[in-house]
Formats: sequence, C-alpha cells, structure tokens
Amino acid sequence: MPKSTYNVIGLMSGTSLDGLDIAFCIFEKKGEKWNYKIHSSETIKYPDEWNKKLSSIHTSSAYEFALANTEYGYFLGEKINEFIGEQNISGVDLIASHGHTIFHQPEKNFTFQLGSGAAIAGRTGISTVCDFRSLDVALNGQGAPLVPIGDALLFSEFDYCLNLGGIANISFEENGKRIAFDICPVNIVLNQLAQTLGKNYDNEGNLARSGSLNTNLLEKLNNLDYYTVSGAKSLGREWVDEVFFPVLKSFEISVQDKLNTICEHIGFQISKNANGTKSKMLITGGGAYNTYLVERIKFHSNTEIIIPDKQIIEFKEALIFAFLGLLRFEQKYNSLASVTGASADSIGGAVYLGKF
Repeated sequence: MPKSTYNVIGLMSGTSLDGLDIAFCIFEKKGEKWNYKIHSSETIKYPDEWNKKLSSIHTSSAYEFALANTEYGYFLGEKINEFIGEQNISGVDLIASHGHTIFHQPEKNFTFQLGSGAAIAGRTGISTVCDFRSLDVALNGQGAPLVPIGDALLFSEFDYCLNLGGIANISFEENGKRIAFDICPVNIVLNQLAQTLGKNYDNEGNLARSGSLNTNLLEKLNNLDYYTVSGAKSLGREWVDEVFFPVLKSFEISVQDKLNTICEHIGFQISKNANGTKSKMLITGGGAYNTYLVERIKFHSNTEIIIPDKQIIEFKEALIFAFLGLLRFEQKYNSLASVTGASADSIGGAVYLGKF
C-alpha cells in the first residue's frame, strides 16, 4: 500500500570518483505534491583499493567483474549500516542505490552500474532498489539522465536544473514536456588533469584561473560531433576516453592552459542550452564549488544563477535517486521518454526485498 511518508536512504557514486554520497531523506506527500527533507548526509571517500578498482574494472575478466559487483554491493551495505548507526537512524523503509557506472553504451542497448542490490539488501536487511537505467535502455532510450523527473516534482521553482558532476546535465520544461540531456564532461576531465599536478581536484578553479585560453583547442572542443546532436543524448566514460581526451593530448600546452580552456568550453556549451532573461538556473554538484567555472558560466549565460546550500549542492542526486526508488516502490513512472528518447515512459529499477 502506498504511504504518505517514506524514509529512504539514497546512494550516488558519480563518474568523477569524488566518493560515495549517502543521504537519509524523508518524503511526505501532501495532495499531489511531494515535500522532502534531507535529514542527514555524508560523503565517504573511497579507499585506494576501491578507487583503483572502480577506475579499472572495465578492463577486467568476467570473473573479476562479477565478483567486484558482489563485493561492491557488500561494501555499500556495510557503509549504509555504519551511516545508520552513526546518525542514530531508525525506521528506514527503503534504500535506493544508483551504483557506479562502469559501462554506458545505449547505442548497443547496454548500460551497467556496479553494486549488487541483492548484496545491499542482504547486508542491511532493508528493501533495496537498484539498476535504474537498464529498462529505459531496453526501451531504446539513453538510460540518462534520470534525475529530471525529480527536478520536475521536487525543484519546480527553477527554470533550469544544472548538475556539474563528472558530466554536466541539464533539465527544463519545453512545450509542456520535461527535456533533459548530458551537455559535456566536467569533473571527470578537470579532476584527472588536476591529478597530474598532484592535486585531487582544482580547488575553486585556481589552477584554471592561472592558465590562459587556447583558442585553437577551444574551437576543436566546441566542434566535436556530440554537440551537433539534437534530442535525447548522454555521455559516458567511454566517449570521454575515446573522443575528448585525444583532443586534449594533441595540444602540447600546460595543464593550467588546458583547464582554463575547458572551463571556457563548459561555460559556452551550457549557455547554448540555458539562456533567457528572467529565468533561474539551479546549479548543484561538485562543480558548483569551482568558482572560476561558475564565473565562466555566468559570463556566457544571462540566466540568473542560483547556488543552493551545501547539502543540496552535494546531495541533490542522492536525494533524487532516493525519490526515484520511492516511485519505483509505488510502481509509478520514474523515467521519462521525453528525456531519454525511449519508446515509452517506464518504471525502472530492480527491487530486492529486505526482512519481512
């Protein structure tokens, strides 16, 4: 039976490997509107072992891959149990785990997010929803982005919702339908470049600010084929490795100059998709802390930029996947064909029931 209040733990692990986001969320339905509260949240940095494994498992044997899927599920379950104990949480109805994307090739009807939901449910004893993207991909959709239905139902006061994570993605209403897509890579590239200089990331964009714009590189990046594709589209690690990084490597310039040019590129690409006076754009994700990047977005776009509080910046995706799990549990649509290009809206996610 559907309930008016749900206590849900949402998990999100992004392509930039910043860590595991855990958010305990309370959802209350009043009429047709869902209200939310993030009760408690935490980002858990990955141990070196998991950092290495998650960044390289796509090259492993089938046995190693299958074993890692189970082991990562148990790792997630253990971290949830620790979180519940540390935060003194009780009455959790549901866990919603995005998993960690290893493969995303919707053109082959294939996507895979590591992290066994069965292992999570088994370790925690709490019903778990996982594998949110596969059904949409099976319906010839992109399987991404999925966050827009949460944007529509939980953040409707904003004209645009932009997430600056490993990949920049955006959602908005157009002609009465929710539209969303991946715009361009962000932290998956910026972090990797910063790491070549011994930094985990480019703090506040200071490395990028110290560099100079390379107009030839900027032109090559802006002319990549992906940016001419209209309609539903999404990006994965594969495209970044096979298309974006080779362009960067073809330029023998400083890392700082590359960072500066990429920030300009990101700002320009976002402005192509989010522009309009008297409109508001919510920016979340780790990139919201990159002061220089946000300045370049503001430079290129005349949309009012809203940077929310720290908890929403860091845990909006975990919050929304908690909400998508709730919708799956209620057997309500949580993936929009208008966003993903699938043949139909769908109710995505595999459910593993906890203790009865």
